[in-house]
Amino acid sequence: MGEDARRLIPAVGSLLADPGVKEAARGYPQLLVSRVLGELAARLRGELERGERVADPAAWIRDRLPAALRRARYPLRRVYNATGVVLHTNLGRAPLAPAALEAVAAAAGYCNLEFDLEAGERGSRYVHAVELLRLLTGAEDALVVNNNAAAVLLCLAALARDREVVVSRGELVEIGGGFRIPDVMAQSGARLVEVGTTNRTRVADYERAIGPETALLLKVHRSNFRMEGFVSEVGWPELVELGRCRGIPVMFDLGSGCLFDLAGAAVGEEPVVSRVVAQGGDLVTFSGDKLLGGPQAGIIVGRAEVLDRLRRHPLLRALRVDKMTLAALSATLVLYLEPDPAAHIPVLASLTADPGRLRGRAERLRRLIRRRLLPGAPGELSVVSARSTPGGGSLPGVELPGYAVSVRSPQGASRLAAALRGAAVPVLGRVQGEQVLLDVRTLADGELPGVADQVASVLNAEVTRRR
Repeated sequence: MGEDARRLIPAVGSLLADPGVKEAARGYPQLLVSRVLGELAARLRGELERGERVADPAAWIRDRLPAALRRARYPLRRVYNATGVVLHTNLGRAPLAPAALEAVAAAAGYCNLEFDLEAGERGSRYVHAVELLRLLTGAEDALVVNNNAAAVLLCLAALARDREVVVSRGELVEIGGGFRIPDVMAQSGARLVEVGTTNRTRVADYERAIGPETALLLKVHRSNFRMEGFVSEVGWPELVELGRCRGIPVMFDLGSGCLFDLAGAAVGEEPVVSRVVAQGGDLVTFSGDKLLGGPQAGIIVGRAEVLDRLRRHPLLRALRVDKMTLAALSATLVLYLEPDPAAHIPVLASLTADPGRLRGRAERLRRLIRRRLLPGAPGELSVVSARSTPGGGSLPGVELPGYAVSVRSPQGASRLAAALRGAAVPVLGRVQGEQVLLDVRTLADGELPGVADQVASVLNAEVTRRR
């Protein structure tokens, strides 16, 4: 970039004195405004270095300042998920039910987190979800920590530190972010004993591995991938029976634990926690923010005697769950007592949505966008069939038939997708060829007008620029 182009970039001090900047920055702390202006100036410098032509650098910065200030003040922002990925890890996985949101708001101030209102004395935060989990899973006792990896870590540390844990080689899974079962086990202080082969493990493999140092038999549900072909594994009831006969605790890490029969809803095969608990064993762990449809949490259910050992372990203090999570989780669990939980829990509603209803939702979104477009606004809208996925490391291989609104623009799909991400409330769809698909499976009915506002605003911007 030449010196002449460099001089085009206004100094932060002069921008702060600009009337347009002052208006856009009204209500924001000046230190924040200065930082954002500096970042925009750096962005502009990059554009100029790449050969972009900018007629009015000050106007370029002013135009981008309001959105940049919103992002800076509230970095964690609401977005519209039109990707079709129900449990989108990058977008926060499960959206909370309205009842859970109300519970979080109620708990945000002072609440009875660790206070027994009846006795008038200190209580325990861990009691708030226990009775509901007992009722829904059939387990003797329950405990909640901050995520499922933490739940597994606590169980291994409390039951098997400096001793052996036997696991099938075919179940040494890796979860998101590169974390692996062997890594979690190493942090717990337990020693991993692998049995069987990648594709086939038998009861005899476990029997041969059991010795004086064996503290635990661990089964891990392959929730984020499938194995097909010449494969076999030891079922949970068989492993429970072996543990009972040899006097060794048995634990099942379900990962994306499910309280709802998705197979009965024709969605896909996934172990139901209550059925797993009914088959015996000592501990079952699973996530709160996946197929359960609640906040991020790690849930441990099982025998009361074993849960007592976990409660006494010092690691629990480091893994304890906060009041907002407990409020949201408890409110979500209550919804499972309803005759039809899928009517109240957004994740279940999305997974079990009828394709015909989804088509009607897509048609409505297309109409709403069309009504908001200015005359001459570019863009081609149509309703197309689409395939959605559960996501979140759950129900691998399952594809859900549905519908989406296809948006085509002369600026191209990639630029359109980027513009939608930069909207006042970002809209995240998926690029497929020359179109951006807005999958309505992951959009609630009440979100459609807001999505239409943002999409139309992006398409109308071209008309505004021409004027």
